[in-house]
Amino acid sequence: MKKLLFVSLLAASVQLATAQDLKKVENNMVLNRVEDAKTEIDKVLADPKNATKPEVLYWKAKIYAALYKDAKLSEKFPSIDQDVKDAMQKYMAADPSFAVTKSKGADFFFDVYGASFQKGVKLFNEKKWNDAANYFETAITYIDEIIKNKWTNSSIAFDTTSLLYAGYSLQNANKLEGAAKYYGKLADNKVKGEGYVEVYRFLVVYYTNTNNKAQFDKYLALAKEVYPKDMPWDEFEMDFIDKNYDLAKKTAMYDKDDAAGTMTEKQYLQFGDLFVNVKNKEKGHLDSAQMAAYTLKAADAFKKAFAENPSQSLAAFNVGIIYYTIFGEYDDQYSANIRAMRQLNSNKPVEKDPKKKAAAEAALKQQMDPLKKANADLEKPLFDNIDASIEWLTKSYNILKDKQDKSAVEKSVINKSVDFLANLYGYKRDKVRGKDAKAYDTYDAKYKEFDALHGKF
Repeated sequence: MKKLLFVSLLAASVQLATAQDLKKVENNMVLNRVEDAKTEIDKVLADPKNATKPEVLYWKAKIYAALYKDAKLSEKFPSIDQDVKDAMQKYMAADPSFAVTKSKGADFFFDVYGASFQKGVKLFNEKKWNDAANYFETAITYIDEIIKNKWTNSSIAFDTTSLLYAGYSLQNANKLEGAAKYYGKLADNKVKGEGYVEVYRFLVVYYTNTNNKAQFDKYLALAKEVYPKDMPWDEFEMDFIDKNYDLAKKTAMYDKDDAAGTMTEKQYLQFGDLFVNVKNKEKGHLDSAQMAAYTLKAADAFKKAFAENPSQSLAAFNVGIIYYTIFGEYDDQYSANIRAMRQLNSNKPVEKDPKKKAAAEAALKQQMDPLKKANADLEKPLFDNIDASIEWLTKSYNILKDKQDKSAVEKSVINKSVDFLANLYGYKRDKVRGKDAKAYDTYDAKYKEFDALHGKF
């Protein structure tokens, strides 16, 4: 019994000694003798029994926060940046309910938050992005605790400025995953105002580039809600599809949405652009027939965009250009066949012997006939595409010819339209030269009409 009493008395004496030592620590802090307070708390912590006591760790965190906050004092302790983090984390782990803080005050949390933010701003202005980001992240950690525990009279739910600075610093440091983390917190809370649209733009681009469909959809929806008119968000959606879906998946999506009747004018335009560029992106993966099919699919998409909006001059122009290009391909084949026939004629041997001459002419005919047939077969699709191109380029021209205040794109479209129309009518005119005088005059008049408009818009 005496032994137990002795042990109890010993424990009480240790607790009394610790309390007395902490009183010295507290008195030094009251007198703003922070370095002396540090000396005293280090003495207390020299005893391993005090290493996990919430009140002891509270005072250590408070003292280190004061050292961290004071620019002159912090210079005396080169490792203070890490030391204060360690001290704060050990206290928080030992006192998860913050009982000591509620009793003695949370000012040291504000000290770490405020000092971290100021240090971050200084380094941010010096463009030391990594170091600035580290300080802003520390500031965010402790302001979040302050807000969560309602130690401030402010009604804020988070520190917008710190989050923005942290995201921007990490973005400039090319640590994009970290930037997305902090920008995401802003977007999740639908923060808006001057400049904040770039936060949403960053997120949709980042999740496009990382092929994260769920996060992309989430932040695209928030962007459209918060900034419905500030960015062409539909283009970002198409960019995601273009970068992350293979051609089969893109085609299936288009066919499904087209059949469902859910596509907009803009989406038809976007898919038209996508399909018309298949030649460039899928070169070597598709045969000529497949590429031709996608070209026509592009024309179909542009036609449907025009059907949604009959004043859409760009859609009409694009259809006209597709048919103009197809006409050009047929004409190239036609011209190549003519050159081949001319070459055969020029290489024909001169024979005086009637039998040899007849045999040479028969051999030449055998070579020439397939070329003649090929050109005969080309004439219908060639002229069909000329007429289709004329139809759609004329629509584009008629929409724009009397429009006031044309945009730069519209001026380009109408100027190109009249030039292509002049070329097409000139081609048709030359094909009937000496064969059909009436048709020649009709096409020549149209050629002159559009040729006279060259550069007029």
